[in-house]
Amino acid sequence: MITRKAKEKIVDEVAGELAQAGLIIVTDYRGLNVAGITTLRRRLREEQCRYMVAKNTLTRLACRRLGLEKLEQFLEGPTAFAYTSADPVAAARVFLKFGKEYEALSIKGGVLSGQVLLPEQIRALGEIPPREVLLARVCSGFQAPIYGLASVLQGNLRQLVLALDAVQRLKETA
Repeated sequence: MITRKAKEKIVDEVAGELAQAGLIIVTDYRGLNVAGITTLRRRLREEQCRYMVAKNTLTRLACRRLGLEKLEQFLEGPTAFAYTSADPVAAARVFLKFGKEYEALSIKGGVLSGQVLLPEQIRALGEIPPREVLLARVCSGFQAPIYGLASVLQGNLRQLVLALDAVQRLKETA
């Protein structure tokens, strides 16, 4: 039996962890074995994300303390949550890939910067390309108009050279 002080300590710890998080993903881990959860934790840790299992009642108290009542709708049944203050897209991507390997894991929902996310939205967040790819697309977007201008200018120069060449041939034949 857990004492009231121990429960308050757990609520304080959970509230402290969630207060720092920009993204919180609530999952149902039913059907995952210890090896699967360990694999998930390891992959999340690589992306600076933590995965925690806590009692729903204690998590509800922590959420109320932080003003995250929006999360309470997802706290039914066996529940674990992942949270990060780092890149939210990377954490969502881990769940997207992990869910393909382990179908037992299901995403219940989450919160990103105070906004409730449904499971489909978390999956969509995970499908966003990595930062490097997005930066490359932005750079190519900047490069495209310049490349187009260079091609147009080069085309005009090419036509000028062809015209001058035609004039020179006419003078030679005349």
